[in-house]
Amino acid sequence: MAVAEARHGPVVIEESVATRVLRVLGKAPVHVALAVIGVLWLMPTIGLLFTSLLTPTDAQAAGWWQVFSEPSIVTFENYRNIFSDDGIMGSLWVTAQVTLGATILPILVASLAGYAFAWLEFPGRDWIFLGVIALLVVPLQMSLIPIFELYNKTGLYDTILGLVFFHSAFALPFGIFLLRNFFAGIPRDLLEAARIDGASELRIFARVVLPLGIPAIASLGIFQVLFVWNDLLVGLVLAQDNQPIAPEIFSQLRQFGANLEIIAPAAFFSAVVPLTIFAMFQRYFVEGLLAGSVK
Repeated sequence: MAVAEARHGPVVIEESVATRVLRVLGKAPVHVALAVIGVLWLMPTIGLLFTSLLTPTDAQAAGWWQVFSEPSIVTFENYRNIFSDDGIMGSLWVTAQVTLGATILPILVASLAGYAFAWLEFPGRDWIFLGVIALLVVPLQMSLIPIFELYNKTGLYDTILGLVFFHSAFALPFGIFLLRNFFAGIPRDLLEAARIDGASELRIFARVVLPLGIPAIASLGIFQVLFVWNDLLVGLVLAQDNQPIAPEIFSQLRQFGANLEIIAPAAFFSAVVPLTIFAMFQRYFVEGLLAGSVK
């Protein structure tokens, strides 16, 4: 038998039809349950999509589900209207700038700090890292009033830079913790070999650590994009004329009430952007969440 396997390779035992059917049936309840949960989870988004494709009269008359019985009532006029709404377009531009800045800045700072905490020796390193971990429990709401007063005095209130700084500051503790754990799992031999070749710490960070840390960095980036893009509270408190999209939609809903032809498509468009980013980088997301969990 061993000689036959060596000549012809391992013997492949074909699975019978009955075995395959039993395996599929055994997993069917789990698959059905997951499909039901997925449909229920997506139902609000699907309803928002169909509502954004209806005129206010049709949407209020019988609900969004009438799209299935009367497909002819679907219209894209609502999406054309949001491009002529200065408030919505301005808030989308503000949101894009704040999200981009509040994602790049903490990634840069957290990656440098994570590398320092993981591989550099300096006095008080462990105590400083413990302080960073302690900042994870500080609630965002606790700092809104002090930061509001500080921004009023420094001229950062109602500015894009002020929103970027606020979101970046609250992202740094988690970002440093995540990247430090990931960087600590990089084999020491790689760093020692680079040092023997004469590479500086900055060059090691840029050429060795950063390429290997892409999963954790992408995971941190996804977290930031989702949080900053969908933020409502910070934009309401720290901005007035330069409000992001979520506070702007809330303000229009509170002011106009039934302005569905603008609110529904704007809300759906706002939700699609972070979902698209998550779908594009989801494979890095799981790797980044498991950063440092296995040595």
